[in-house]
Amino acid sequence: MIDNTVFENKLAAYYTLGCKLNFAETSTIGKTLAAQGIRKVRNGEKADICVINTCSVTELADKKCRQAIRRISKQHPGAYMVVTGCYAQLKPEEVASIEGVDLVLGAEQKLDIVSYLNDFKKKNEGGAIVASKTKDIKTFSPSCSADDRTRHFLKVQDGCDYFCTYCTIPFARGRSRNGSIASIVKQAEEVASKGGKEIVLTGVNIGDFGRTTGETFLDLIKALDEVEGIVRYRISSIEPNLITDEAIHFVAQSKRFAPHFHIPLQSGNDEVLRLMKRKYDTSLFKHKVSKIKELLPNAFIGVDVIVGTRGETDELFEDARVFIEGLDISQLHVFSYSERPGTQALKIDHSVDPKIKHTRSQQLLDLSERKLHAFYEANIGKEQVVLFEEAKHGDVMHGFTANYIKVEAPYRKDLVNETRRVLLHDFNEDKTALTVIIIE
Repeated sequence: MIDNTVFENKLAAYYTLGCKLNFAETSTIGKTLAAQGIRKVRNGEKADICVINTCSVTELADKKCRQAIRRISKQHPGAYMVVTGCYAQLKPEEVASIEGVDLVLGAEQKLDIVSYLNDFKKKNEGGAIVASKTKDIKTFSPSCSADDRTRHFLKVQDGCDYFCTYCTIPFARGRSRNGSIASIVKQAEEVASKGGKEIVLTGVNIGDFGRTTGETFLDLIKALDEVEGIVRYRISSIEPNLITDEAIHFVAQSKRFAPHFHIPLQSGNDEVLRLMKRKYDTSLFKHKVSKIKELLPNAFIGVDVIVGTRGETDELFEDARVFIEGLDISQLHVFSYSERPGTQALKIDHSVDPKIKHTRSQQLLDLSERKLHAFYEANIGKEQVVLFEEAKHGDVMHGFTANYIKVEAPYRKDLVNETRRVLLHDFNEDKTALTVIIIE
């Protein structure tokens, strides 16, 4: 039995590291604690409880999590520190040993946080650990972020069954599972009823949607497309072998799905893809990009790439670079390979020197910058619909077109969370966005 009086007049601070899915789950944790009477801290206030949702996609991510935990502990002295997320699931003992940590919650427990908050008494030595083994992570917990931004991140799927050789996510998140279409549509309707205009569909492997319920990803997006009040949906990262031609066709003629795709490639070389145990080859990937551009010529396509994986020789990287350069894509998200304990990649011969990883990463980042600039430039002079966001810097505000072009305009309060038809005019001063002329 939980003594709810311990929550009265308490203040909480929330911190999220990592992916959009983490942001959605942190938001749900915040709403759960708010329902118990715990208010989110305002600027300058000290928290009674801090919840830190961590990432563990790379060794650098682990390091950033440790640094964040120590920094937050100093910012909120005496606060009860709860750490959850992928780093907490994969290395609970390591997290519990960090000074200031009081409670470590695993993947199966984090969205049931209230059940584990009996008091807010600091631990003298080491945090308590409540975590399940990977095989016992089975719950799908609905989540939708609704914080201080225009976009909402709606969790539709969790976990992964793929076990790529470089990746720890299946161990941190468990097997693939999802909510029902009916439940997800209901959440989208709730977003619309509260004035939300844009939803990003998130998950670990969202194209695998339906594993739990016998439904399909195509069924899901067709149902969401009928939700009145939502202006647009964006599909977050989706595997190339799971984004079907039928789904691309549907997006092309849909009412609300944006011409915006984010597709992980990871390597543009088939031998490296085999070493990674990816479920596609470069031919299939090229087909998907071509199909999108055939049906949606002005679509934004973002692509994930990992450089410096074990087995990636100079020749294989150069082959991958040439392949990527030839793709009609808009932007690259480049990651340097990080060795993760317990992964099959450690058995692959030939490790890449960190300096070479850095050089390869920079080559692809330069390529990405050229492609993004060219994509923006090709859109100058076109009319687009922009959803404007709250001002972030001084007297200007930003927003995004359906095909994910960032725009900049003089701040007007009446434009916040509103759509307007604009003419894309020219690059702003630092070339990070396009200026616009508002038509209507």
